[in-house]
Amino acid sequence: MTVADFLERAELGFATAPGVVDEPVQPASPVPALTYGQLGERVRAWQAGLDALGVGPGERVAVVSHNSARLLELLFAVPMSGRICVPVNFRLRPGEVDYIVRQSGASVLLVDPELDAALAQVTARHRFVLGEQTESELMRHGVEPRPWAEPDEDATATINYTSGTTARPKGVQLTHRNIWVSALTLALHTRVWERDVYLHTLPMFHCNGWGMQYAAAGLGVKQVVLRKVDGPEILRRVQEHGVTLMCGAPAVWNAVLDAAADWSGEVPGRDRVRIVCAGAPPPSRTIQRVREELGWEFTQIYGLTETSPLLTFNRARPGDEALPADEQARRLSRAGLPALGVKLRVADSGEVLARSNVVLAGYWDSPRETAEALQDGWFHTGDGGSIDPADGHLTISDRKKDVIVTGGENVSSIEVEDAVFSHPAVAEVAVIGVPDEKWGETIKALVVLAPGAEADQAEIIAHCKQRMAGYKAPTSVEFRESIPRTATGKIQKYRLREPYWTGRDREVN
Repeated sequence: MTVADFLERAELGFATAPGVVDEPVQPASPVPALTYGQLGERVRAWQAGLDALGVGPGERVAVVSHNSARLLELLFAVPMSGRICVPVNFRLRPGEVDYIVRQSGASVLLVDPELDAALAQVTARHRFVLGEQTESELMRHGVEPRPWAEPDEDATATINYTSGTTARPKGVQLTHRNIWVSALTLALHTRVWERDVYLHTLPMFHCNGWGMQYAAAGLGVKQVVLRKVDGPEILRRVQEHGVTLMCGAPAVWNAVLDAAADWSGEVPGRDRVRIVCAGAPPPSRTIQRVREELGWEFTQIYGLTETSPLLTFNRARPGDEALPADEQARRLSRAGLPALGVKLRVADSGEVLARSNVVLAGYWDSPRETAEALQDGWFHTGDGGSIDPADGHLTISDRKKDVIVTGGENVSSIEVEDAVFSHPAVAEVAVIGVPDEKWGETIKALVVLAPGAEADQAEIIAHCKQRMAGYKAPTSVEFRESIPRTATGKIQKYRLREPYWTGRDREVN
Protein backbone atom coordinates (compact mmCIF):
# COMPACT_ATOMS: atom_id res chain seq x y z
CA MET A 1 0.00 0.00 0.00
CA THR A 2 2.16 2.85 -1.30
CA VAL A 3 1.48 6.10 -3.15
CA ALA A 4 2.83 4.44 -6.31
CA ASP A 5 -0.32 2.28 -6.55
CA PHE A 6 -2.47 5.22 -7.60
CA LEU A 7 -0.33 6.48 -10.46
CA GLU A 8 0.51 2.99 -11.67
CA ARG A 9 -3.18 2.25 -12.11
CA ALA A 10 -3.73 5.62 -13.79
CA GLU A 11 -0.98 4.92 -16.33
CA LEU A 12 -2.23 1.41 -16.95
CA GLY A 13 -5.92 2.15 -17.42
CA PHE A 14 -6.09 5.85 -18.28
CA ALA A 15 -2.83 6.62 -20.09
CA THR A 16 -4.53 8.65 -22.84
CA ALA A 17 -7.30 10.11 -20.66
CA PRO A 18 -7.18 13.74 -19.44
CA GLY A 19 -5.15 13.84 -16.25
CA VAL A 20 -4.20 17.32 -15.06
CA VAL A 21 -5.10 20.81 -16.27
CA ASP A 22 -2.71 23.36 -14.76
CA GLU A 23 -3.56 26.86 -13.53
CA PRO A 24 -3.34 29.07 -16.65
CA VAL A 25 -2.56 32.31 -14.80
CA GLN A 26 0.63 31.98 -12.75
CA PRO A 27 4.15 33.46 -12.63
CA ALA A 28 5.71 30.29 -14.05
CA SER A 29 4.88 28.89 -17.46
CA PRO A 30 1.92 26.53 -16.90
CA VAL A 31 2.49 22.84 -17.44
CA PRO A 32 0.63 21.87 -20.65
CA ALA A 33 -2.52 19.80 -20.13
CA LEU A 34 -1.44 16.27 -19.26
CA THR A 35 -2.82 12.83 -19.86
CA TYR A 36 -2.15 10.36 -17.07
CA GLY A 37 0.53 8.79 -19.26
CA GLN A 38 2.27 12.15 -19.55
CA LEU A 39 1.88 12.77 -15.82
CA GLY A 40 3.73 9.52 -15.18
CA GLU A 41 6.54 10.60 -17.52
CA ARG A 42 6.96 13.91 -15.70
CA VAL A 43 6.92 12.20 -12.31
CA ARG A 44 9.80 9.99 -13.43
CA ALA A 45 11.66 13.07 -14.72
CA TRP A 46 11.45 14.60 -11.24
CA GLN A 47 12.70 11.38 -9.69
CA ALA A 48 15.62 11.09 -12.12
CA GLY A 49 16.58 14.68 -11.29
CA LEU A 50 16.61 13.93 -7.57
CA ASP A 51 18.70 10.85 -8.32
CA ALA A 52 21.23 13.05 -10.13
CA LEU A 53 21.45 15.35 -7.09
CA GLY A 54 22.25 12.37 -4.91
CA VAL A 55 19.07 12.71 -2.83
CA GLY A 56 18.52 9.30 -1.30
CA PRO A 57 15.54 7.44 0.18
CA GLY A 58 14.31 8.98 3.41
CA GLU A 59 15.66 12.44 2.59
CA ARG A 60 13.23 15.34 2.79
CA VAL A 61 12.18 17.51 -0.15
CA ALA A 62 10.37 20.71 0.92
CA VAL A 63 7.98 22.47 -1.49
CA VAL A 64 6.54 25.94 -0.84
CA SER A 65 3.96 26.60 -3.51
CA HIS A 66 0.47 27.66 -4.35
CA ASN A 67 -1.63 25.00 -6.06
CA SER A 68 0.08 24.00 -9.29
CA ALA A 69 0.57 20.98 -11.50
CA ARG A 70 4.21 20.86 -10.42
CA LEU A 71 3.28 20.62 -6.74
CA LEU A 72 0.81 17.86 -7.61
CA GLU A 73 3.57 16.01 -9.52
CA LEU A 74 5.96 16.30 -6.58
CA LEU A 75 3.37 14.88 -4.19
CA PHE A 76 3.62 11.76 -6.32
CA ALA A 77 7.29 11.82 -7.36
CA VAL A 78 8.92 12.33 -3.97
CA PRO A 79 7.19 9.64 -1.85
CA MET A 80 6.98 7.18 -4.77
CA SER A 81 10.79 7.13 -4.82
CA GLY A 82 11.11 6.47 -1.08
CA ARG A 83 11.86 10.08 -0.27
CA ILE A 84 9.73 12.28 2.01
CA CYS A 85 7.78 15.26 0.70
CA VAL A 86 7.35 18.31 2.97
CA PRO A 87 4.58 20.54 1.52
CA VAL A 88 4.75 23.93 3.25
CA ASN A 89 1.97 26.49 3.73
CA PHE A 90 2.83 29.26 1.25
CA ARG A 91 1.08 31.85 3.45
CA LEU A 92 3.69 31.58 6.21
CA ARG A 93 6.28 34.27 6.91
CA PRO A 94 9.91 33.60 5.86
CA GLY A 95 10.98 32.87 9.45
CA GLU A 96 8.23 30.28 9.82
CA VAL A 97 9.14 28.60 6.53
CA ASP A 98 12.81 28.62 7.52
CA TYR A 99 12.00 26.85 10.78
CA ILE A 100 10.09 24.11 8.94
CA VAL A 101 12.85 23.60 6.37
CA ARG A 102 15.47 23.36 9.12
CA GLN A 103 13.42 21.27 11.54
CA SER A 104 12.57 18.74 8.84
CA GLY A 105 16.19 18.63 7.70
CA ALA A 106 15.16 19.12 4.07
CA SER A 107 18.06 18.72 1.64
CA VAL A 108 16.04 20.11 -1.28
CA LEU A 109 13.86 23.23 -1.30
CA LEU A 110 11.56 24.16 -4.17
CA VAL A 111 9.72 27.49 -4.11
CA ASP A 112 7.04 29.12 -6.23
CA PRO A 113 8.33 32.07 -8.33
CA GLU A 114 5.94 34.43 -6.56
CA LEU A 115 7.59 33.55 -3.25
CA ASP A 116 11.22 33.47 -4.39
CA ALA A 117 12.17 37.03 -3.37
CA ALA A 118 10.42 36.87 0.02
CA LEU A 119 12.07 33.52 0.79
CA ALA A 120 15.50 34.48 -0.54
CA GLN A 121 17.11 33.84 2.84
CA VAL A 122 15.47 30.42 3.25
CA THR A 123 17.90 27.86 1.88
CA ALA A 124 18.74 24.17 1.75
CA ARG A 125 21.59 22.19 0.22
CA HIS A 126 19.74 22.33 -3.10
CA ARG A 127 17.35 25.19 -3.84
CA PHE A 128 15.24 25.62 -6.98
CA VAL A 129 12.48 27.92 -8.24
CA LEU A 130 9.54 26.01 -9.66
CA GLY A 131 9.04 26.59 -13.37
CA GLU A 132 11.70 27.27 -15.96
CA GLN A 133 14.60 26.54 -13.56
CA THR A 134 13.32 23.16 -12.46
CA GLU A 135 12.32 22.22 -16.02
CA SER A 136 15.83 22.91 -17.34
CA GLU A 137 18.12 22.24 -14.39
CA LEU A 138 16.46 19.59 -12.26
CA MET A 139 14.09 17.41 -14.26
CA ARG A 140 15.65 14.65 -16.40
CA HIS A 141 13.15 13.89 -19.14
CA GLY A 142 13.51 10.49 -20.75
CA VAL A 143 15.82 9.19 -18.01
CA GLU A 144 14.58 6.16 -16.10
CA PRO A 145 14.91 6.83 -12.35
CA ARG A 146 16.31 4.39 -9.85
CA PRO A 147 13.46 2.34 -8.39
CA TRP A 148 12.69 2.45 -4.68
CA ALA A 149 14.67 -0.58 -3.62
CA GLU A 150 12.55 -1.58 -0.63
CA PRO A 151 9.01 -0.17 -0.81
CA ASP A 152 7.49 0.00 2.66
CA GLU A 153 3.92 0.99 3.46
CA ASP A 154 5.00 2.01 6.95
CA ALA A 155 7.66 4.40 5.66
CA THR A 156 7.00 8.12 6.08
CA ALA A 157 5.64 9.54 2.82
CA THR A 158 5.07 13.16 3.84
CA ILE A 159 5.68 15.49 6.76
CA ASN A 160 2.88 18.03 7.06
CA TYR A 161 3.35 20.87 9.52
CA THR A 162 0.40 22.00 11.58
CA SER A 163 -0.08 24.74 14.15
CA GLY A 164 -0.52 23.16 17.54
CA THR A 165 -0.66 24.38 21.10
CA THR A 166 2.95 25.56 21.10
CA ALA A 167 4.58 28.47 19.34
CA ARG A 168 6.39 26.10 16.99
CA PRO A 169 4.59 23.95 14.41
CA LYS A 170 4.87 20.17 14.61
CA GLY A 171 5.70 17.94 11.66
CA VAL A 172 3.07 15.22 11.22
CA GLN A 173 4.57 12.04 9.80
CA LEU A 174 2.08 10.39 7.47
CA THR A 175 2.99 6.96 6.15
CA HIS A 176 2.17 5.48 2.77
CA ARG A 177 -0.40 3.30 4.53
CA ASN A 178 -1.98 6.35 6.21
CA ILE A 179 -2.34 8.14 2.88
CA TRP A 180 -3.49 5.03 0.98
CA VAL A 181 -6.27 4.16 3.43
CA SER A 182 -7.49 7.74 3.83
CA ALA A 183 -7.53 8.45 0.07
CA LEU A 184 -9.46 5.28 -0.76
CA THR A 185 -11.90 5.74 2.12
CA LEU A 186 -12.56 9.36 1.12
CA ALA A 187 -13.09 8.27 -2.49
CA LEU A 188 -15.51 5.57 -1.35
CA HIS A 189 -17.58 7.93 0.81
CA THR A 190 -17.64 10.69 -1.84
CA ARG A 191 -18.50 8.20 -4.63
CA VAL A 192 -15.57 9.14 -6.89
CA TRP A 193 -15.58 7.52 -10.34
CA GLU A 194 -14.10 7.85 -13.81
CA ARG A 195 -16.59 10.43 -15.07
CA ASP A 196 -15.90 12.90 -12.28
CA VAL A 197 -13.96 16.13 -12.80
CA TYR A 198 -12.19 17.30 -9.66
CA LEU A 199 -11.34 20.97 -9.04
CA HIS A 200 -8.49 21.63 -6.59
CA THR A 201 -10.05 24.43 -4.54
CA LEU A 202 -8.37 23.00 -1.44
CA PRO A 203 -4.70 23.99 -0.93
CA MET A 204 -2.57 20.97 -1.78
CA PHE A 205 -0.25 21.69 1.17
CA HIS A 206 -3.21 21.02 3.49
CA CYS A 207 -2.70 17.39 4.41
CA ASN A 208 -1.67 16.68 0.80
CA GLY A 209 -4.94 18.05 -0.53
CA TRP A 210 -6.70 15.49 1.70
CA GLY A 211 -5.24 12.84 -0.62
CA MET A 212 -7.81 13.56 -3.33
CA GLN A 213 -5.18 13.81 -6.07
CA TYR A 214 -4.15 10.22 -5.28
CA ALA A 215 -7.69 8.85 -5.32
CA ALA A 216 -8.53 10.86 -8.46
CA ALA A 217 -5.50 9.49 -10.30
CA GLY A 218 -6.18 5.91 -9.32
CA LEU A 219 -9.75 6.20 -10.60
CA GLY A 220 -8.92 8.10 -13.80
CA VAL A 221 -10.54 11.39 -12.77
CA LYS A 222 -9.63 14.60 -14.61
CA GLN A 223 -8.04 17.09 -12.18
CA VAL A 224 -8.23 20.87 -12.66
CA VAL A 225 -5.81 23.05 -10.69
CA LEU A 226 -6.99 26.34 -9.15
CA ARG A 227 -4.11 28.48 -7.89
CA LYS A 228 -6.04 30.82 -5.60
CA VAL A 229 -9.58 30.67 -4.21
CA ASP A 230 -11.88 33.09 -6.00
CA GLY A 231 -15.68 32.70 -6.03
CA PRO A 232 -16.39 33.82 -9.62
CA GLU A 233 -13.40 31.86 -10.93
CA ILE A 234 -14.63 28.70 -9.23
CA LEU A 235 -18.01 29.08 -10.93
CA ARG A 236 -16.35 29.76 -14.28
CA ARG A 237 -14.28 26.59 -14.08
CA VAL A 238 -17.25 24.53 -12.95
CA GLN A 239 -18.90 25.70 -16.15
CA GLU A 240 -15.86 25.38 -18.45
CA HIS A 241 -14.59 21.99 -17.31
CA GLY A 242 -17.80 20.31 -16.17
CA VAL A 243 -16.53 20.06 -12.59
CA THR A 244 -18.43 17.59 -10.41
CA LEU A 245 -16.43 17.46 -7.17
CA MET A 246 -14.64 19.97 -4.91
CA CYS A 247 -13.33 20.13 -1.34
CA GLY A 248 -12.78 23.13 0.91
CA ALA A 249 -13.42 25.07 4.09
CA PRO A 250 -16.67 26.95 4.77
CA ALA A 251 -15.02 30.23 3.67
CA VAL A 252 -14.62 28.79 0.16
CA TRP A 253 -18.32 28.03 -0.17
CA ASN A 254 -19.24 31.43 1.26
CA ALA A 255 -17.13 33.00 -1.51
CA VAL A 256 -18.99 30.92 -4.10
CA LEU A 257 -22.37 31.90 -2.65
CA ASP A 258 -21.39 35.58 -2.84
CA ALA A 259 -20.29 35.14 -6.46
CA ALA A 260 -23.46 33.27 -7.39
CA ALA A 261 -25.55 36.25 -6.34
CA ASP A 262 -23.99 38.27 -9.19
CA TRP A 263 -23.70 35.41 -11.69
CA SER A 264 -25.38 36.05 -15.04
CA GLY A 265 -27.72 33.22 -15.92
CA GLU A 266 -28.16 29.86 -14.22
CA VAL A 267 -25.51 28.93 -11.68
CA PRO A 268 -23.40 26.15 -13.24
CA GLY A 269 -23.32 22.66 -11.82
CA ARG A 270 -26.84 22.44 -10.45
CA ASP A 271 -27.74 18.82 -9.59
CA ARG A 272 -24.23 17.80 -10.69
CA VAL A 273 -21.67 19.19 -8.25
CA ARG A 274 -20.78 17.53 -4.95
CA ILE A 275 -18.83 19.55 -2.41
CA VAL A 276 -17.01 18.31 0.66
CA CYS A 277 -16.64 20.74 3.55
CA ALA A 278 -14.21 20.59 6.46
CA GLY A 279 -11.96 22.79 8.56
CA ALA A 280 -14.76 24.02 10.80
CA PRO A 281 -18.43 23.12 11.35
CA PRO A 282 -20.31 25.45 8.98
CA PRO A 283 -23.47 27.27 10.09
CA SER A 284 -26.59 25.33 9.10
CA ARG A 285 -27.75 28.39 7.13
CA THR A 286 -24.68 28.11 4.87
CA ILE A 287 -25.47 24.46 4.23
CA GLN A 288 -29.07 25.29 3.38
CA ARG A 289 -27.99 28.05 0.98
CA VAL A 290 -25.56 25.74 -0.84
CA ARG A 291 -28.35 23.27 -1.45
CA GLU A 292 -31.02 25.81 -2.36
CA GLU A 293 -29.13 28.59 -4.16
CA LEU A 294 -26.48 26.51 -5.91
CA GLY A 295 -28.26 23.18 -6.18
CA TRP A 296 -25.06 21.42 -5.10
CA GLU A 297 -24.88 18.38 -2.85
CA PHE A 298 -23.31 19.22 0.50
CA THR A 299 -21.30 16.72 2.51
CA GLN A 300 -19.12 17.28 5.54
CA ILE A 301 -16.08 15.53 6.92
CA TYR A 302 -14.15 15.94 10.14
CA GLY A 303 -10.52 15.13 10.65
CA LEU A 304 -7.08 16.50 11.34
CA THR A 305 -3.72 16.56 9.61
CA GLU A 306 -2.74 13.90 12.15
CA THR A 307 -5.46 11.60 10.77
CA SER A 308 -4.60 11.97 7.07
CA PRO A 309 -7.33 13.61 7.50
CA LEU A 310 -10.58 11.63 7.29
CA LEU A 311 -12.25 10.56 10.56
CA THR A 312 -15.96 11.13 9.93
CA PHE A 313 -18.28 11.62 6.98
CA ASN A 314 -21.76 13.14 6.87
CA ARG A 315 -24.14 13.04 3.90
CA ALA A 316 -27.92 13.47 3.89
CA ARG A 317 -29.70 10.15 4.18
CA PRO A 318 -32.72 9.16 2.07
CA GLY A 319 -34.93 9.31 5.14
CA ASP A 320 -33.96 12.94 5.75
CA GLU A 321 -35.72 14.16 2.60
CA ALA A 322 -39.07 14.38 4.38
CA LEU A 323 -37.65 16.72 7.03
CA PRO A 324 -37.86 20.53 6.82
CA ALA A 325 -34.91 22.10 4.99
CA ASP A 326 -33.51 23.74 8.12
CA GLU A 327 -33.57 20.45 10.02
CA GLN A 328 -31.81 18.67 7.16
CA ALA A 329 -29.14 21.39 7.23
CA ARG A 330 -28.80 21.12 11.00
CA ARG A 331 -28.14 17.40 10.74
CA LEU A 332 -25.54 18.02 8.05
CA SER A 333 -23.72 20.49 10.31
CA ARG A 334 -22.61 17.59 12.50
CA ALA A 335 -19.21 16.02 11.94
CA GLY A 336 -20.87 12.74 10.97
CA LEU A 337 -20.49 8.99 11.28
CA PRO A 338 -17.05 7.46 11.73
CA ALA A 339 -15.55 6.76 8.31
CA LEU A 340 -15.05 3.13 7.37
CA GLY A 341 -12.21 1.74 9.47
CA VAL A 342 -12.34 4.47 12.13
CA LYS A 343 -13.21 3.94 15.77
CA LEU A 344 -14.16 6.93 17.93
CA ARG A 345 -14.91 7.41 21.59
CA VAL A 346 -15.31 10.35 23.92
CA ALA A 347 -13.11 10.40 27.02
CA ASP A 348 -14.43 11.30 30.46
CA SER A 349 -12.92 14.76 29.92
CA GLY A 350 -15.11 15.22 26.83
CA GLU A 351 -12.20 14.92 24.39
CA VAL A 352 -12.74 12.99 21.14
CA LEU A 353 -10.34 10.06 20.74
CA ALA A 354 -9.69 8.14 17.52
CA ARG A 355 -8.13 4.85 16.45
CA SER A 356 -7.55 3.98 12.81
CA ASN A 357 -5.03 3.11 10.11
CA VAL A 358 -5.09 6.81 9.17
CA VAL A 359 -3.57 8.02 12.47
CA LEU A 360 -0.09 9.53 12.18
CA ALA A 361 3.08 7.59 12.88
CA GLY A 362 4.33 10.43 15.08
CA TYR A 363 5.58 13.99 15.13
CA TRP A 364 8.91 14.46 13.37
CA ASP A 365 11.78 14.50 15.88
CA SER A 366 9.32 15.19 18.73
CA PRO A 367 9.02 12.07 20.90
CA ARG A 368 7.39 13.85 23.86
CA GLU A 369 4.62 15.38 21.74
CA THR A 370 4.11 12.04 20.01
CA ALA A 371 3.68 10.24 23.32
CA GLU A 372 1.16 12.84 24.50
CA ALA A 373 -0.91 12.57 21.32
CA LEU A 374 -0.89 8.76 21.17
CA GLN A 375 -1.79 7.69 24.69
CA ASP A 376 -3.07 4.16 25.35
CA GLY A 377 -3.37 3.40 21.64
CA TRP A 378 -5.75 6.29 20.94
CA PHE A 379 -5.07 9.57 19.15
CA HIS A 380 -6.14 12.55 21.25
CA THR A 381 -7.74 15.06 18.90
CA GLY A 382 -7.86 18.01 21.29
CA ASP A 383 -11.49 18.57 20.28
CA GLY A 384 -14.43 18.23 22.61
CA GLY A 385 -17.53 16.50 21.33
CA SER A 386 -20.33 14.03 21.79
CA ILE A 387 -21.64 10.98 19.95
CA ASP A 388 -25.39 10.71 19.43
CA PRO A 389 -26.41 7.27 20.76
CA ALA A 390 -29.38 7.24 18.37
CA ASP A 391 -27.44 7.32 15.11
CA GLY A 392 -23.71 7.32 16.00
CA HIS A 393 -23.04 10.79 14.60
CA LEU A 394 -20.27 12.89 16.15
CA THR A 395 -20.79 16.55 16.96
CA ILE A 396 -17.77 18.75 17.74
CA SER A 397 -18.68 21.17 20.53
CA ASP A 398 -15.44 22.89 21.55
CA ARG A 399 -11.66 22.68 21.47
CA LYS A 400 -9.64 21.41 24.38
CA LYS A 401 -6.43 22.65 22.74
CA ASP A 402 -5.61 26.34 22.39
CA VAL A 403 -6.21 26.22 18.64
CA ILE A 404 -8.37 28.60 16.61
CA VAL A 405 -9.64 27.50 13.19
CA THR A 406 -10.16 30.51 10.94
CA GLY A 407 -11.04 30.07 7.29
CA GLY A 408 -9.96 26.43 7.55
CA GLU A 409 -6.48 27.33 8.85
CA ASN A 410 -5.31 26.16 12.27
CA VAL A 411 -3.77 28.93 14.37
CA SER A 412 -2.04 28.42 17.72
CA SER A 413 -3.35 31.01 20.16
CA ILE A 414 -0.06 30.70 22.05
CA GLU A 415 1.90 31.62 18.92
CA VAL A 416 -0.27 34.72 18.45
CA GLU A 417 0.16 35.64 22.10
CA ASP A 418 3.93 35.51 21.67
CA ALA A 419 3.68 37.93 18.74
CA VAL A 420 1.38 40.35 20.61
CA PHE A 421 3.47 40.19 23.75
CA SER A 422 6.60 41.17 21.81
CA HIS A 423 5.09 44.67 21.41
CA PRO A 424 6.78 46.86 24.06
CA ALA A 425 3.47 48.39 25.20
CA VAL A 426 1.89 45.04 26.09
CA ALA A 427 2.03 43.79 29.66
CA GLU A 428 -0.40 40.86 29.39
CA VAL A 429 -2.31 39.16 26.59
CA ALA A 430 -4.76 36.32 26.05
CA VAL A 431 -5.82 35.28 22.55
CA ILE A 432 -9.14 33.55 21.90
CA GLY A 433 -11.33 32.57 18.97
CA VAL A 434 -14.69 34.33 18.55
CA PRO A 435 -17.52 33.61 16.09
CA ASP A 436 -17.36 35.14 12.62
CA GLU A 437 -19.89 34.63 9.83
CA LYS A 438 -17.33 34.75 7.00
CA TRP A 439 -14.36 32.88 8.47
CA GLY A 440 -16.15 30.66 11.00
CA GLU A 441 -13.93 31.98 13.76
CA THR A 442 -11.67 34.98 13.97
CA ILE A 443 -8.85 35.92 16.31
CA LYS A 444 -9.33 38.36 19.20
CA ALA A 445 -6.53 39.57 21.45
CA LEU A 446 -7.38 40.67 24.99
CA VAL A 447 -4.59 43.06 25.97
CA VAL A 448 -3.43 44.75 29.17
CA LEU A 449 -1.08 47.67 28.46
CA ALA A 450 2.01 48.32 30.54
CA PRO A 451 1.75 51.27 32.97
CA GLY A 452 2.08 54.52 31.08
CA ALA A 453 2.24 52.79 27.68
CA GLU A 454 0.01 53.59 24.72
CA ALA A 455 -1.02 51.52 21.71
CA ASP A 456 -4.15 51.15 19.62
CA GLN A 457 -5.76 48.22 17.85
CA ALA A 458 -4.30 48.98 14.42
CA GLU A 459 -0.78 49.21 15.85
CA ILE A 460 -1.03 45.84 17.61
CA ILE A 461 -2.44 44.11 14.51
CA ALA A 462 0.23 45.62 12.23
CA HIS A 463 2.92 44.55 14.71
CA CYS A 464 1.70 40.95 14.54
CA LYS A 465 1.48 40.91 10.73
CA GLN A 466 5.17 41.84 10.56
CA ARG A 467 6.02 38.73 12.57
CA MET A 468 3.68 36.05 11.28
CA ALA A 469 1.43 35.07 8.41
CA GLY A 470 -1.40 37.55 7.97
CA TYR A 471 -4.15 35.03 8.68
CA LYS A 472 -2.64 34.43 12.14
CA ALA A 473 -2.85 38.06 13.22
CA PRO A 474 -5.71 39.25 15.44
CA THR A 475 -8.61 40.88 13.61
CA SER A 476 -9.63 42.75 16.76
CA VAL A 477 -7.95 43.88 19.97
CA GLU A 478 -9.82 44.53 23.21
CA PHE A 479 -7.97 46.50 25.89
CA ARG A 480 -8.62 45.51 29.50
CA GLU A 481 -7.53 46.53 32.96
CA SER A 482 -6.64 42.95 33.82
CA ILE A 483 -6.96 39.35 32.68
CA PRO A 484 -8.45 37.03 35.32
CA ARG A 485 -6.32 34.11 36.44
CA THR A 486 -6.72 31.11 38.72
CA ALA A 487 -5.04 30.86 42.11
CA THR A 488 -2.12 29.13 40.42
CA GLY A 489 -1.75 31.93 37.87
CA LYS A 490 -3.36 30.15 34.89
CA ILE A 491 -5.63 31.85 32.40
CA GLN A 492 -8.90 29.96 31.91
CA LYS A 493 -9.57 30.70 28.25
CA TYR A 494 -12.90 28.93 28.21
CA ARG A 495 -14.15 31.58 30.64
CA LEU A 496 -12.79 34.37 28.47
CA ARG A 497 -14.55 32.83 25.47
CA GLU A 498 -17.94 32.40 27.17
CA PRO A 499 -19.38 35.92 26.62
CA TYR A 500 -18.71 35.77 22.89
CA TRP A 501 -20.34 32.36 22.45
CA THR A 502 -23.43 32.93 24.58
CA GLY A 503 -26.61 31.66 22.94
CA ARG A 504 -24.82 29.09 20.78
CA ASP A 505 -25.12 25.35 21.27
CA ARG A 506 -21.39 24.80 20.73
CA GLU A 507 -18.21 26.80 21.08
CA VAL A 508 -16.92 26.26 17.56
CA ASN A 509 -18.18 27.93 14.42
